[in-house]
Amino acid sequence: MPHRIDRSTLIGLASADQELFQRFGTGPSARPPFLLLHRAFEATARLRPEAVAVTHAGESLTYRELDRRANLLAETLVRLGVGPGDRVGLFVKRSIPMVVGILGVLKAGAAYVPQDARITSSAHLAHIVATADIGVVLTLSESLAALPALPGRMVLAVDKLSGERAEPPAVACTPEHPAVVIFTSGTTGTPNGVAVTHANLCNVVTHGPGALGVRPGMKVSQLLNIAFDMAAWEIFVALCRGAELVIRGNSIMQAVRSVDVVIATPSVLASLDPALCRNVAVVAVAGERCPRPLADVWSSFTRFHNACGPTEVTIVNTIASPHRRGEEPTIGSPLPNTTVYVLDEHLRPCPIGEVGELWAGGACVSQGYLGNAELTAQRYLPDPFLGGENRMFRTRDLGRWTSDGQLEHHGRTDEQVKVRGFRVELDAVTSALEHTPGCERATTVLHDGELVGFVTPAGVDVVAAGYVVAGRLPYYCVPVTVHAVAELPTTHRGKVDKRTLVAGLTAEEAMV
Repeated sequence: MPHRIDRSTLIGLASADQELFQRFGTGPSARPPFLLLHRAFEATARLRPEAVAVTHAGESLTYRELDRRANLLAETLVRLGVGPGDRVGLFVKRSIPMVVGILGVLKAGAAYVPQDARITSSAHLAHIVATADIGVVLTLSESLAALPALPGRMVLAVDKLSGERAEPPAVACTPEHPAVVIFTSGTTGTPNGVAVTHANLCNVVTHGPGALGVRPGMKVSQLLNIAFDMAAWEIFVALCRGAELVIRGNSIMQAVRSVDVVIATPSVLASLDPALCRNVAVVAVAGERCPRPLADVWSSFTRFHNACGPTEVTIVNTIASPHRRGEEPTIGSPLPNTTVYVLDEHLRPCPIGEVGELWAGGACVSQGYLGNAELTAQRYLPDPFLGGENRMFRTRDLGRWTSDGQLEHHGRTDEQVKVRGFRVELDAVTSALEHTPGCERATTVLHDGELVGFVTPAGVDVVAAGYVVAGRLPYYCVPVTVHAVAELPTTHRGKVDKRTLVAGLTAEEAMV
């Protein structure tokens, strides 16, 4: 649990701002009900053994049966020498065996390293196996032939295990042991593996705003790529809270139409028809900027939460209260037992209301990057505000506190660009574009030193879009061109794919 911020570290701030820095930046102290993910799952398996735990493609497992299969896998892994501190590859597609694999690895005391075997290159899988020092890989029988050669590694098909096991193996797993290793997408360089502990995850999914009010009897969709950290939010908020996890098949819409709770990126949510999703009661989005039109539509019939946080601070570390239509979405305030600091480039606290870089501290801070001590030392620093052995993480997000203690997101430091000698935040341009009449979503890229905007749907007036930006931002923020498109391309992790947009612009120029 985070301690109170040391006020002596706030010298330079006005007295009123010192008080608000503490009050706004410190989440409430609250002990999670569970400190190990599989113990939270097992609690429901004991209390409601016949409740449905997971559904996919017309098949389902009760909590009792899912627990039995996970125990069998855990026993198999322990016999192979897997234990606390080890990492097990989980190279699968969305399926019930995927969930068995996750729980079996956790019950063995190890951390699972997830990748979608259908869409991940052999080179990427080999890099992950080497970086994470994986000795055992779990997959599906249909994926065995597609895996790269992995000399010296044991490969098991989860869906072919058979036998009986009533109880989990006795394993000395602690809350500080890693539960999952999430590899970053690698879009800006070599993918890095982030070790996230049981304690980190339990602080998000078992209580507080991150639990999203999920309870037994509810259904939670599983829509996202297993390699994406938000997939862990979908999976564990369901299984640790006694709900039913509904894993999507080929149709996202079909899965969403049957559930109560949806966790997604704004891009994934924007692909759905809200008129057909009136059954949904709770929506949480994160992973990229949330457009106000999207929040307005879904908040008209759901409890809609916008959230923020990179993998390194455990999926999300801030969540906003339910969105109110007509207001700009904020990213809210810190989760329980966590802190958020708005700091300047010298790591000094910014006055309340001033834009700075967001640093996160407390229970959300993960263990660091596997095999990359140098990068860990750059991004994870001693936390001078909490002191002791606490660390804080540099998120590279920009933000500022509102007068009522909500965080406004102001883009990312790596999305600040220079245009005609001026510094421009791409998110600010995107936000202005979204005020164009009829615009549902937008994005902005830098191409050949100039700003280019994209708006959806295809019928948006691009000339009007330029005038809208000119009326809200300085002249150097106005895109040289705006393209109206039917939809914005997305990555495998469900975020706007700006690289594809830039590549399309380059291809168009080559054809001229």
